[in-house]
Amino acid sequence: MTNLLPIDILLVEDNPGDARLAQEALKESKMRNNLFIVEDGEKAMNFLHKTEEFKDVSLPDLILLDWNLPKKDGQQVLAEIKADDNLKQIPVVILTTSKAEEDILKAYKLHANCFITKPLDLEQFIGVIKNIENFWLTIVKLPPTD
Repeated sequence: MTNLLPIDILLVEDNPGDARLAQEALKESKMRNNLFIVEDGEKAMNFLHKTEEFKDVSLPDLILLDWNLPKKDGQQVLAEIKADDNLKQIPVVILTTSKAEEDILKAYKLHANCFITKPLDLEQFIGVIKNIENFWLTIVKLPPTD
């Protein structure tokens, strides 16, 4: 049976161009989704803790997290998510320009579900987003949230 409810995705991305590309790629999705975008790590945690302007949101089914963020970087956000019993079951995909082995190791030590380096080519970037969507939203069985 197909899930009729849309999947909620939180994209934490400070680059407006990358956020717009991800939004466009997910708009063409086979699976219904609600995409929420925040531009820094502090807002991501406010969203996840339902504070400030995010009091009425649901917990996302999937988090796409940039590693290099202002205010609170992706490493700090990931560590906080995975240390919180109410959040740690949400899959976190690191989506970053970093190719550094040190960043990859840190992300997996902090229990990231996967680490993807953003391609610089526009078509490849859209392809990566569609592959993330295909894998995480059609193949994988996600845990229930809220």
